[in-house]
Amino acid sequence: MRAATLSGCGAIALWATLGLLSRAAAALPPLQLTAMSFSVSAVLGVAWLAVRGELGVLRQPAVVWAHGVFGLFGFHALYFAALAWAPPAEANLINYLWPLFIVLFSAALPGMRLSRWHVAGVACGLAGCVLLLGGGAALTAAAVPGYLMALGSAVTWAVYSVLARRLAAVPTGAVAGFCAATALLAGVSHLAFEATVVPDAGAWLAVLVLGIGPVGAAFFLWDFGMKHGDPRLLGTLAYATPVASTLLLALGGFAVLTPVVLAAAALVALGGLLAARA
Repeated sequence: MRAATLSGCGAIALWATLGLLSRAAAALPPLQLTAMSFSVSAVLGVAWLAVRGELGVLRQPAVVWAHGVFGLFGFHALYFAALAWAPPAEANLINYLWPLFIVLFSAALPGMRLSRWHVAGVACGLAGCVLLLGGGAALTAAAVPGYLMALGSAVTWAVYSVLARRLAAVPTGAVAGFCAATALLAGVSHLAFEATVVPDAGAWLAVLVLGIGPVGAAFFLWDFGMKHGDPRLLGTLAYATPVASTLLLALGGFAVLTPVVLAAAALVALGGLLAARA
């Protein structure tokens, strides 16, 4: 279980780079960026399966495909809709309820009783996220549809992650197929709702790195971690994602390293330590 939990931590570390890489491809519309980056991860994933002679893992029951597409495409579609219909700070804050939901939903899994350390840890992580993303946030009635989309994205990712435990017998390699389906659906949605932008060399490089890392390997690592690791600890540690992302943006010159960011980082670190005691 420890190795699988560390695998999930690797996904969290990769997701921390998402903000920085997305900034490098900021000229691309969200759905176009999603389609392109997931295409990279799908091609690499399928190629990896072919080299290992494991293409057969893509033949899965409909329920497995529904779970994978629901998680990967459903989460991104709802999240981008939330950003379009609600202020980004508020949408991000609501979306980052997904680690809390993972910890809470994990209590329904066999042998996954929540202890006071899990509760205290996720509370600290949530406090750090609120401190980081909630400064100046003000919920408005006009943006209620966007808030609901953000909440939907949080619930979607939490349900997808926890249900992966119930599908532990499904090889992680099947995620390559989910990435391909997500790329296809995102591409169709892009053509329906966005104008295509021709990427420059920098954007192409960002798309490639995104497809290899935070929109590629991260989903394979997360799948393995949620299926065989400790979802309660991973849910708590996931609150490190927005904090680490902000720290990387600051190092890259895209954000300012303020006392609020450092305090949020301290709260997230404390939350992880408390959860680890369990």
